[in-house]
Amino acid sequence: MSRPSSPALVAEAHRTRVQGDAMFRLLVETVRDYAIFMLDPDGNVTTWNAGAQRAKGYTANEIIGRHFSVFYPAEDIARGKCEYELAVARREGRFEDEGWRLRKDGSRFWANVVITAVFDPTGELVGFAKVTRDLTERKKTEEDRAARLAAEEANRAKDQFLAMLGHELRNPLAPIVTAIQLMRLRGDNMASRELHVIERQVRHMMRLVDDLLDVARIARGKVDLRRDRVDVRGAVIKAIETAMPQLEQRRHTLATDILAHELVVDIDEVRIAQVITNLVSNAAKYTEPGGHVGVSVREADGDAVIEVTDDGVGIDPALLPHVFELFVQGPQTAERGLGGLGLGLTLVRTLVELHGGSVEAHSAGIGKGSRFVVRLPISELPPQHESVGRTALRPAMRPRRVLLVDDNEDARVLLADVLASLGHEVVAVGTGDAALERVRTFTPDVAILDIGLPGMDGYELAAALRSALPDARPRIIALTGYGQPGDRTRSAKAGFHQHLVKPVDLRRLIDAIESHATLS
Repeated sequence: MSRPSSPALVAEAHRTRVQGDAMFRLLVETVRDYAIFMLDPDGNVTTWNAGAQRAKGYTANEIIGRHFSVFYPAEDIARGKCEYELAVARREGRFEDEGWRLRKDGSRFWANVVITAVFDPTGELVGFAKVTRDLTERKKTEEDRAARLAAEEANRAKDQFLAMLGHELRNPLAPIVTAIQLMRLRGDNMASRELHVIERQVRHMMRLVDDLLDVARIARGKVDLRRDRVDVRGAVIKAIETAMPQLEQRRHTLATDILAHELVVDIDEVRIAQVITNLVSNAAKYTEPGGHVGVSVREADGDAVIEVTDDGVGIDPALLPHVFELFVQGPQTAERGLGGLGLGLTLVRTLVELHGGSVEAHSAGIGKGSRFVVRLPISELPPQHESVGRTALRPAMRPRRVLLVDDNEDARVLLADVLASLGHEVVAVGTGDAALERVRTFTPDVAILDIGLPGMDGYELAAALRSALPDARPRIIALTGYGQPGDRTRSAKAGFHQHLVKPVDLRRLIDAIESHATLS
C-alpha cells in the first residue's frame, strides 16, 4: 500500500509544474525560427509567438481571434483547404503539408505546416497546435536547381538537334559540290556561267550551316583551335579568294594594301580566314552594287592589324555597340539578296578573342560606310610551315582499292566516279550489309563510310569490317554530315582513322586516301 503524499510534497509538485509550464510558454513565445501558435476548435488564433510575428508580419493584438484562413491564398480558401486540414488533424491527430502561405503585406512564402490536434483528458478537442516554418529559400534553391537541370537538358537537346540539322543540310549539299568538282575535273566548260552561280550559292549555304553549328559550339565552349605559327597574310589572301565571288557578283571594286614582308602570328589559320571572310562578305552585302571594299594588313604596337572597310550603308550609332551580339543585323534591303542569320559578327568576335586578339567596329553613321579592325598578337618565332596553295586534282600516284559506303545514291555515284577517274579501284554500296557481302571477294585498302547509314550505322560497320578483315587492316575514313566535336571524338573511339565532314573538299579526301599506310 502506497503512503499518502504530504501536503508539502503536493504543493511542491504543483509549483514545479507551474514553473515548467511557464518556462515552456516562454520558450514557445521567444522562438523566432518557427511560427508556433494555437487555434481553437473552429480555427481561430488563440496564441501567438515571436516566430509567428516574424514569419507572417502580424502582432499578437492584430491576429488573435481571427481565423487562420487569413494565411492562405484565395484559391486554397475557395477549395476548402483550411477545413480539410483541421478535419484530417482531428481525425488522425496530425496533419502536415507544404505550400504557399500569405504574410500580412500580401506577399507569399513557401511554408512547411504541421497541425496537431489537442485533446483534454476526457478526449474532448480543445484546439490545435500549429507550427509553420518558412522554407522560401529552400524552395528557391530547388527551383533554381530544377531550372538549371532543365536548361542543361535543353542544351543537350539543342546540341542533338543541331548535329542532326547539320547532317541533314550537309547530306544534300555533298553530291552538289562533288558534281561541280567533277565537272571542273573533266574540263566541262558547258554552261559555265550557270555552274558558277550554282557553286557560289552552294558555298554560301555551306557557310550558313557552318556558322550555325559554330555558334552552338562556341556558346558551349567546344571550339578547339588548331594553332600554328603562320604568315597571317596567307589567311587574309585565302579569305579574299573565298569572298571574291560575292564581290564580283555585286560589281564591287576591291582595294588591297597588304604588308610586303612576312607577319607571323600563332593562329588557327582556317578560323582566322573564316573571320576575315565574314568581314569581307559583310562589307559586300551591306554595300550597294558598284561600291568599294578595302582590305589592309599592317603591323602596329606588336600586333598584326587587319582592316576591312567599305563605303556601304554604314551602322546606326545606336546599333554600333551591339553589332557583335548574337542575331543582331544591319538594315536589310527588300530583296535581301544575300540573306544571313545575324551570326557572322558573333563568330568574328569570339574567334578573335579566343586567339588573344580584339576586334572593333567603326562607322560615322548611316550611309557613311564601315570599318572593322582585327588585332592579333605577333609571334616572335618563325612560321612552322609554309602555306600550301590550291592545286588541281591529279591522277593517283599509287592507286588504292577503295570501299565507299553511303546511302545517298547521288553522293555515292558521283564520288565513285571521281575516285575511279583518278585511277582508284572503287566498290560503292549503300548499306552496311552490302559492304560486308562485297568484302568477301574485295579487300579494300581504304574504307570510306557514312555514319548515318540505315540499319547498321557507320560505327557498327567499322567494327564489323575490322572483324571481317583482320589481316588487311584497311584505313577507315568517316565521311559524314555529323561534324561536332563529340562526333569526331566518337568516331576516333570507334576506330576511324580520319573524320571528314560533308561536303568535303575532294583534295582533302584524296590526300586521306593516298596517305594510306598499313596500320596495326
